[in-house]
Amino acid sequence: MKDSLIALLHDARDSVRDLLPIVFVIGIFQVLVIREPIEGLISLLTGGALVVVGLAFFLFGLRLALFPVGESLARSLAGKGSAFWLITFAFVLGFGTTIAEPALIAVAAEAARVAADAQEIAATEAAMGSYALGLRLTVALAVGAALVLGVIRILANWSLPLLIIGGYILVVLLTGLAPPEIIGVAYDSGGVTTSTVTVPLVTALGVGLASSLKGRNPMTDGFGLIAFASLMPILFVLIYSIAI
Repeated sequence: MKDSLIALLHDARDSVRDLLPIVFVIGIFQVLVIREPIEGLISLLTGGALVVVGLAFFLFGLRLALFPVGESLARSLAGKGSAFWLITFAFVLGFGTTIAEPALIAVAAEAARVAADAQEIAATEAAMGSYALGLRLTVALAVGAALVLGVIRILANWSLPLLIIGGYILVVLLTGLAPPEIIGVAYDSGGVTTSTVTVPLVTALGVGLASSLKGRNPMTDGFGLIAFASLMPILFVLIYSIAI
């Protein structure tokens, strides 16, 4: 109990340290650029304190549960020598953590509205909802496919830079074919997938898998899955916008 409390306090200290640059920048702009009194200072300070507490508990929970779970599952599946179940777990992990991502839900809803305006149609709520759901499923499938590709890369020891470079070459080519109004949405979809739940679990999966394989280095082979998880949604959404 004492060790857990000390670890939680360390996480709180780290949260304050990480937030200080943001507070400093906002303060500089408030004083030198905006030059207006801060409204609701008490609420602002209370919210800042809650953010620090929330981040501290979040970081503590990551180390306590999510990282160990992801690493242990990856090591167990790799130890059983079952590539099928390892790949299945990677896909389900990527799809499941992305489909319910709040940022993705918001972006998909806004994209549906923009698509309707661009096509100059009075889209119904049902039509826009269907478009938004299709976009969410596309991004979730993309993240699932990205983790599958990442796991296969670790197992086969493929070159990460070559895969990333090849992927972005495809992004550039598809950007020229996609509707202009959806390009920004496609690029943003790569960012909304890097959520506070997806990133720790995906990282733990890669590190745990690389740690369990002979001849793999967790530092050089265990990372890179997040890069795939950001790249593949861009590709999938561009293809999705071209196809519909």
